[in-house]
This record gives sequence, structure tokens and C-alpha cells, in this order.
Amino acid sequence: MLLVVWFALLLAASHAVSASTGRDAPSAGAAAQAAVAAPAHEPPVPLLWKVSDADNAIYLLGSFHLLKAGDYPVSEDIEQAFAAAERVVFEVAPEQLDAPDTGQRFLAAAGYENGRSLSKVMPSRLYEKLRRLLARQGQGIAQIEAYEPWFVNLSLLLGLARSLEFSPDQGLDRYLIGRATKAGKPTAGLETLQDQLDALDATPLDEQLTSLREFLDRPQEMPGLLDELHQAWRDGDVEALDVLTRRDMREKTPETYRLLNVERNDRWVPALQAMLDDNGDDALVVVGALHLLGDDGVVEKLRDAGYDVERICSACEAEPVTTPDPM
Repeated sequence: MLLVVWFALLLAASHAVSASTGRDAPSAGAAAQAAVAAPAHEPPVPLLWKVSDADNAIYLLGSFHLLKAGDYPVSEDIEQAFAAAERVVFEVAPEQLDAPDTGQRFLAAAGYENGRSLSKVMPSRLYEKLRRLLARQGQGIAQIEAYEPWFVNLSLLLGLARSLEFSPDQGLDRYLIGRATKAGKPTAGLETLQDQLDALDATPLDEQLTSLREFLDRPQEMPGLLDELHQAWRDGDVEALDVLTRRDMREKTPETYRLLNVERNDRWVPALQAMLDDNGDDALVVVGALHLLGDDGVVEKLRDAGYDVERICSACEAEPVTTPDPM
């Protein structure tokens, strides 16, 4: 599940991977257009929290960075939070994600120094598994020889996601970027694209290989794992997501978990506090859902800082209360 977690719930830069692989990347408005064209479905139950002090609020929304047209429209809870927000804040400012050089910057960060290459850092048996997998897909391994395992990880998941009709261009963050642009709402980022690239590039090689090995050892299971994670997100099931993602990642790749989740959350919290303490405007803050889970998540960190925190979930409130059978 490690690879799926990275891409689907953790990194807004998933769109940049799409750009760097040379695939056609629709504009931010494409997700919004697809949402209008999509047939009616029951909206996903949002991972949405309202954090407030005496004079304003921020709405924290957990994104799934890979979605389908059928995941739209969004729920009324999200619509109301969007309407209440004077601005919309993302992990990375939209203008950075959509800059013409984003793909090249991603490839540069994923490259090697000192003459190394993928075949030199991967165990030979694992490298051969990767070569065979790519060959079955009609691709050669030479095209990724110059890139680190973390980039190979994300590229593999992008290919899997597209085969299952998921796309970063349909992600909730991309949809809301389009909505904010259309509505004329100011947008901003909690970090820079370079911050995300630096975090990825700092992940230990052995943990990069752990994630890659998980995919290559059982590629036939990956579609089901992505579907399971997607369904847990659609259900707004915090406990299931925590088990499938945060706990698994923390146990198997602890340093990667610290770099990609904990450290970034810790950097974001002061910025979120500044929005609450220094600004009378409300804001909608859209980040990967993993950043909102557990004791390391920004929801609990802001609760611990003394702010009022409540989950906004009309679908949760509408669920019938079951009474246990009498003994």
C-alpha cells in the first residue's frame, strides 16, 4: 500500500509527475468540466474539518489526488465551505504546479549525481522484475534508467491509475483549483514545489526500494489496493484510511513518513495558525488526506493548540444510530 499512499493521499506533485512523463495534461479546469459532464452519483463523504477561533475559520479538506469523473459532483458540505471561503489554499500554489518548467524540474530532482543510475542502486533481481514488468507493458527500462526509485514508484502508480481510469487531472485539488479560478477567489500554497521535490529527494534509498519492491512483488494486487483506498476515501472512513495508510507507512518506511508527512505538517501548522490569528477572512485549505489523520495530522495539532475543531459531515450525521442487542 506504500506506493499508493504516496501518490494518492500525500503529494499534490502527482500532477507534476504526469507533466514530467510527457503525457497530455489538461488544465485545472478539466476536472471541473468533467464533473459537469459526469452522470449523477452519490457524492463522496468529505474529510472536512472546521477549525475556528473567535473571529474566523479555516476549513481543512482531505484530497484524493487521483480521482475519476464519477467522483463528482462534490458534497454540499464542500460546496458550503467553498462558498464561505474568501480564499483557497493548496499544498502548492496553482501557478507553481502549472508553470511551464514544472515537468523539467521534477525530472531534474529525480536524477542522479556522481555517475549513478537505476541499475547501479537497485538489487539485480529487483531490477529484473522491473524490466519484465515494463516489457509486458510495451516499455523499455532505458527510459527510466536515469531516475531514482521514488520517481519510478510514482511513474508506475500513474500508469496503474490511468489504466483504472483514475487521473491526477481529476483530483479533488485540481477540481477546486478550477473552481477557485472561475469564481475569482485568491489562491495560495502552504509550501513551494521545490519543498515537495526536496522532501521526495531526501527519502532514504532503502525505503524507496521498499516501496518499489512492494509493487513489483505483487503487481496483480495493486489495482485492488488502489480501489480499496479510493473507496475508504469516498466513504469518509477515517479509521480505515488510517489503518491503510498512515500506520502502514509509519511502520514500513518511518523516515519517509517523517519527511513526507510529519515534517511538512509541522511546517504547515504555523501558517494555518497565522490564518486564524491574523486574518478575519475564512479559508478553505485543501491537502492530501493523509495530512489530516492521526496524532501527527494537522487536525489534531490544531486541536492541541487550543482551537475549536469539528468535523463537517452531513452524511455522517444522517447515518442511523444502531442500538446493541440486549444481553
